[in-house]
Amino acid sequence: MTNTIAVFLGALILAGLAIDYAVADFAGTIFLTRKLLVLIEWMAFWR
Repeated sequence: MTNTIAVFLGALILAGLAIDYAVADFAGTIFLTRKLLVLIEWMAFWR
């Protein structure tokens, strides 16, 4: 991964977070974080 691609992806993620904050007060981010935590716990069970 080049530096240009890394900066672009980082800016894209930050823009997505900013839009989520402006539109839905981080509702989408909180939802995805909770689902990710459930997935991590489920995968740890099968380890």
